[in-house]
Amino acid sequence: MDSAHLFSGVGEHSVTVNRISARHWHALDDDEVAGRGEAHQRPDGRLFLSIDAWSEPVFDRLAHAMLADLPRPLHTVVDEADLDLLVQWERAGFAPRRREFEYVIPTDPQVTGLDSAQPPSGMHILGLGAAAEGPLRVLDGVIRDEVDATIGWQEMPAEVLSGPDGRLPVDPAKYAVAVRDDEYVGLVRVAPLPRQPHIGLVAVRSGVRRRGVARALLAEVLASAYRRGLGTASANVNQSNGPAIALFEGLGARRAGSTLELVLR
Repeated sequence: MDSAHLFSGVGEHSVTVNRISARHWHALDDDEVAGRGEAHQRPDGRLFLSIDAWSEPVFDRLAHAMLADLPRPLHTVVDEADLDLLVQWERAGFAPRRREFEYVIPTDPQVTGLDSAQPPSGMHILGLGAAAEGPLRVLDGVIRDEVDATIGWQEMPAEVLSGPDGRLPVDPAKYAVAVRDDEYVGLVRVAPLPRQPHIGLVAVRSGVRRRGVARALLAEVLASAYRRGLGTASANVNQSNGPAIALFEGLGARRAGSTLELVLR
């Protein structure tokens, strides 16, 4: 790509912003890279922007160039505690769309109260890595369809990236699943980070909700982390998802922060 945007100001060097590929921009100040911008397209088609700049003027120039090159709506995610970054995106015209709370969850079953949690009669739980990829992919698709038919997948906290072939990656090593009559009916996805595993999604098919399936899935993955010597896990929950908030807070989870998704329409 060769599109370029030239900016200058009194007492400042000229800064050139080059679009170096379909999704990447560089800001150059006297031929030195002073900032980078990236646009990532999620599987639902939405474009999310990120900018890493050494100064506010460079951030503004990258944002100006990227917004001129890209179709709207555009999105970004900001740690709500990072007020400087939040102001920069708002200065570019972005406004809050949704908020997610970050929770830190104890893993000790005696603390969470999950030591006695059992799946409903006729169900069993397969731990991380034990699920078969084919049925897991089917369940993932069914859950997505159910969510899209109600609140829409864009309201879910989990970020799922597509692979090079455009398919959604489903790695059984990151999933525990609930099984009924050889059919997968619920899942929890865990990013196995070294110090604090991250629960990216807990989802149960509509016909088997409110039976303790989610608690049984969480009991499995949290106890697994506890046995490995990890005292806490983390999770992100949409501010509007009252049942999920009640579920995690009922386990003794504490709120550790929040992020904002911003949008420019």
